[in-house]
Amino acid sequence: MANILVVDDEMGIRELLSEILGDEGHVVATAENAQQARELRQNSVPDLVLLDIWMPDTDGVTLLKEWQRDGLLTMPVIMMSGHATIDTAVEATRIGALNFLEKPIALQKLLKAVQQGLSHSREPARPASYRPSPVAAVANGSVENLHAADHAAPIANYAPALGGDPLHHGMPAASPYSQVADNAANISFDLPLREARDAFERAYFEYHLVRENGSMTRVAERTGLERTHLYRKLKQLGVEPGKLAKRNH
Repeated sequence: MANILVVDDEMGIRELLSEILGDEGHVVATAENAQQARELRQNSVPDLVLLDIWMPDTDGVTLLKEWQRDGLLTMPVIMMSGHATIDTAVEATRIGALNFLEKPIALQKLLKAVQQGLSHSREPARPASYRPSPVAAVANGSVENLHAADHAAPIANYAPALGGDPLHHGMPAASPYSQVADNAANISFDLPLREARDAFERAYFEYHLVRENGSMTRVAERTGLERTHLYRKLKQLGVEPGKLAKRNH
């Protein structure tokens, strides 16, 4: 576990990175501008910083220069940007940045860069001192759909794959898996295709969230979706991962 500081003026980026890194066992602090980042850095030394280049008050490269000038660049820094030129990336590396990630950031690239950054940490990892930031799902966008029209068997036949059939095969009625199975088994073929498909997808993702105890990383791996796509799909379907994880306890 490491203490990681995420500096980005976009709330959605801060929340998404906080959720991903928190899921990996790290403790994340966030700053929406350079001033907040300065204050956090003055109070403690993170094990790693993810620093956006373009911010409204002071850009990331200028903040990096400040830390270097003041002797505060004692932790690895990974720069992030969706608009930076090669010259900007080279300049940041020359100043002392360890790596550069281009937005939108792919999950595997992010995790690999963070792992490499932590392995280059100039100081031993310290006990967690940051309080995790609140997390919200990223909305909007569309992803691949499961095509319910391709399945000729009644939807109840999918219940065993979801943890039990309508009789639960002896499973306790209060089991989270049995509740998800009920949701799938009760889907009516009289529904319009879009509604039936959404209902099935909702049950499908609920099952995997319960099974993986709310871990978005493992659910993304099992369902074969990019993590950002998974967030958008859950938001679209009205599925709340936190509540499902609590049901499994």
